Amino acid sequence: MNLKVIAFDADDTLFINETYFLETEEKFCALMSDYLSHQGLSQELFKVEIANLKLYGYGIKGYILSMIEAAMNISNNTIPIEIIEKIIQYGKELLEKPIVLLDGVQETLQALHGKYKLVVATKGDLLDQRRKLHNSGLGHYFHHIEVMSDKQEIDYTDLIKRLEIQPSEFFMIGNSLKSDVLPVLAIGGYAVHIPFHTTWAHEKIDHKVEHENFKTIEKLTDILEFIAL
Repeated sequence: MNLKVIAFDADDTLFINETYFLETEEKFCALMSDYLSHQGLSQELFKVEIANLKLYGYGIKGYILSMIEAAMNISNNTIPIEIIEKIIQYGKELLEKPIVLLDGVQETLQALHGKYKLVVATKGDLLDQRRKLHNSGLGHYFHHIEVMSDKQEIDYTDLIKRLEIQPSEFFMIGNSLKSDVLPVLAIGGYAVHIPFHTTWAHEKIDHKVEHENFKTIEKLTDILEFIAL
């Protein structure tokens, strides 16, 4: 590998994220339990989330709006204002969750810093992602932070052009095969999958990935074993 840039996804690669969303979903389902089963509530919320992606994009603010819309749908627009206020409160609590770094993050970034151009390539709300990176204390490791509206091939191609490198000089690390691996492999880059213990349903794929430019690792520090330092 003739790498120049190593890119990291943020949520559930550098620090915990999906766990907090699942906790919020549990609270939403408990709040709405008089209207529908837990499974039914989760399914309706997920359906609304996916339908709203094209309008709101990824992130907590869109999730808050989707919870409110799902509650209105489930209640046939009879939801009490107190429940809407509670949903907004849950969303604010989600925005204020502590930043918990995953194992090996500091060690890995310290080892790579100064040897490669390190960037963050993540989806989500711009303000929220910048807040999390600032509060994580990791910002000084990164040359560039890219908060992407999506992670399709065209999005990575645009990023690589801005970084003024070739796809073969780009190395992506993330917890989502769908967003962090497949599109990068498709444009000629390298990708590593580091599974998190839970994955949002929208990010799951139903087939194995086999490619000469692809590896799966158990912990972030494992990449130091095959990247030249």
